Amino acid sequence: MREYVALLEKEAYFEAHEVLEEAWHPLRKADHPLKNLAKGLINGAIAFEHLKRDRENAALKARKVMRSFDRYKGLAASDIEHVQLFQNACQMIEILKSRHSEVFDVLVP
Repeated sequence: MREYVALLEKEAYFEAHEVLEEAWHPLRKADHPLKNLAKGLINGAIAFEHLKRDRENAALKARKVMRSFDRYKGLAASDIEHVQLFQNACQMIEILKSRHSEVFDVLVP
């Protein structure tokens, strides 16, 4: 999780996604309670990769995948394993969202 946050700070969003996806696969297969939170963080990183690449409909794609993060970020509660690491990762995504307020501060149906 520390590497994920460090990569986000370096704007290496795709790489952050890859690092966390490696950890997510075993969580998903084991139906671990943290699988959805990890998936939300993966999608959070991908949202910023869409914006970084600035391809057609980048903002729309970013908002779409950010919904997964927004849906699951509440799972970073005090009773989970490695809570501080997950909370730091969620905080970093929120910081990045605020830096892209023109994309994320809109109502999405």
